[in-house]
Amino acid sequence: MVIVVTPMVFPSARKQRPSTIDSAQTTRADTTRAAIASPPPSPMSIGAIRPSPVATPQAMRAETTVVRATRAEYYLVSPGGTPANVALPEYHSLRPGAPRQSAVNLLDPRDRLLHLSLVSDRDTIVLDTASFRAAPQQRDGNTIVQTLTSTTSPAVTLTYRFPADSFVAHLQGSVATSTPARAWSLVVGLPGRIRSEEANVVEDSRHLAIGFKTGNSEVTSVAFRQLDTAVVRVDTGAIRWVAERNKYFVVAFVPEGPDAMFRAITMRGAPHTGGEATNSEATAMMPVTNGQFALKLYAGPQSWDHLRKTAPDLENVNPYGGWLHSVVQPFATIVMRLLLWIRHTFNVGYGWVLVIFGVMVRLLLWPLNQNAMRSSMKLQRIQPQLAEVQKKYAKDPEKQREAMLKLYQEHGMSPFTPVLGCLPMLLPMPILFALYFVFQNTIELRGVSFMWLPDLSLRDPYFITPIFMGISMFVLSWIGMRGMPPSPQSKMMSYVMPVMFTVLFWNFASGLNLYYAVQNVAALPQQWLLAHERLNQPGKRDPRGGKGT
Repeated sequence: MVIVVTPMVFPSARKQRPSTIDSAQTTRADTTRAAIASPPPSPMSIGAIRPSPVATPQAMRAETTVVRATRAEYYLVSPGGTPANVALPEYHSLRPGAPRQSAVNLLDPRDRLLHLSLVSDRDTIVLDTASFRAAPQQRDGNTIVQTLTSTTSPAVTLTYRFPADSFVAHLQGSVATSTPARAWSLVVGLPGRIRSEEANVVEDSRHLAIGFKTGNSEVTSVAFRQLDTAVVRVDTGAIRWVAERNKYFVVAFVPEGPDAMFRAITMRGAPHTGGEATNSEATAMMPVTNGQFALKLYAGPQSWDHLRKTAPDLENVNPYGGWLHSVVQPFATIVMRLLLWIRHTFNVGYGWVLVIFGVMVRLLLWPLNQNAMRSSMKLQRIQPQLAEVQKKYAKDPEKQREAMLKLYQEHGMSPFTPVLGCLPMLLPMPILFALYFVFQNTIELRGVSFMWLPDLSLRDPYFITPIFMGISMFVLSWIGMRGMPPSPQSKMMSYVMPVMFTVLFWNFASGLNLYYAVQNVAALPQQWLLAHERLNQPGKRDPRGGKGT
């Protein structure tokens, strides 16, 4: 029911099938032809516009303009006029060998946040090779304004606006030409990758992907490992934004202005490193109107709150769940909203947020669990009578069904009572699946410590939480068996399931183990009360020697 019904309640838009072209036969889709005056460049030639990597900000310090906002530091370099690095002081590098408390750097040396080129039917201006002169920085309220002008002809002006307390920057560009009617297109080259700043660089690299949103369709995510090194993938249409991400961080580009959209995105894989796809080549193209263009740039964490405010559906740039995406994603969204609400409402750390959330979920399920367990008690009472009916009408299924239905009605039950008794166990499962992906991938838990746990997104280094989770699960089962008829199968399951879950959760995020253990502890009072109620039934005797009233 969970797997089938959830996609019906939360339908996913049908994805468009991408087109692919071989590198030997490069052509442009009709929508791209409308954006660029003929003869348009081929997708491969657009990819070739991106020049060889440039030097790092450190190597070009004399030609680097540093802009320091509250949340990010941008290093604008010349040639190019674009950021050669973005540093995030709020987030510390966990990379092996990195200096203690050093800021996260989003770009590798010799790369750029974006590679800009202007293409027309006559000219191609590759800004990575154009020298820029920086004007003095200005302030517009809480926004830092930095303007750069190229020293080449035709002159290109880039004006950046950096809100002080944001991961977003706004870029406005203009190209001066003696022919205003000339049709220009802007080609935006994405970085080769987002630099890994995690303790496990290989695992982080496996999350490298390119995402984009076309019209009102669902977000498309293409992992680096899915890209061919010899074939260019081309997607066309009204593309609202394009992004590149790793596990925790993302850079995104959003066209700004009336009806501003990217019209095409091309992607191709780069040679693998050590068997892993660690780089890619991707470009996006948009029309330039009257020599003017504008982009919103996001360079920062995959923070659900920040991404949601930047562009529609950008918070889904990292789709959870794989083939279970349509089931997991709605619950992941609900879970993130609840976690953020608890965090802001109670003003506590995320460790306590998980504790509060675990208790809340258990309290919300309390009525359902109560009804399910009482239904189970009713079934136990009529089990001997059901057995007699089944034996008496073993050769007459129709009379057996009628007799069982009558027996259910006499005790205020229905044939669906056994199924409804399982429902409380099924309902938390989608939440558990969603939490697995949320805790493994969300930036909010990255590097967050709680008690002895150094990072809630990583496994417990001392394995205390999975062991405690298994013990609490066993105690819950042991209390639940009090007053139950002796059953070797139930007894075996009470031992096997806690051990199995402990092994399964051994290397899971410590935050997930913490949440599940809290849920088990929060369920103990209800389990004890119902077990006590079961023992106090007339004539009921505890299998261990105690007896009821």
